[in-house]
Amino acid sequence: MTKRILFAGLLGLLFCFPAFSQTEEEQVEAVIKSLFEGMRAKDVDQVTAAFSKDALMQTVIAKPEGSEVASNAVADFISRIASTPVETQLDERILAYQIKIDGTMASAWTPYQFYTNGTFSHCGVNSFQLVKMAEGWKIVYIIDTRRKEPCER
Repeated sequence: MTKRILFAGLLGLLFCFPAFSQTEEEQVEAVIKSLFEGMRAKDVDQVTAAFSKDALMQTVIAKPEGSEVASNAVADFISRIASTPVETQLDERILAYQIKIDGTMASAWTPYQFYTNGTFSHCGVNSFQLVKMAEGWKIVYIIDTRRKEPCER
């Protein structure tokens, strides 16, 4: 009887503390998911929490004569989310996660589709770089591609 109670108690602890049972890959994925959930909810605090204080954002701009890279401050990204009208729905749908980790550094490759008010806008791939800091995994760099097609649907 005592063994059953002890087993049930240990099993209960596992379900009460799921963060302790998450793998590093799951923790990295959770940060990225939280970023986009925050964007959908226009929750500036949630979006901000996903980034390190010195994070960088860039976008590859494909042109016939060769690609260029445009930079964007995280603060500007957060400002755009905060100033998006309530009735405007922003929905970046991640199609897959490919995560690689070496110690306290992680890289995540995430193909996506972006929708505004339920209408397809563009697709591409995000490449995230994260570092495990004292407060947990934080995004330190994002670069993405954007195109209308071909897209996975």
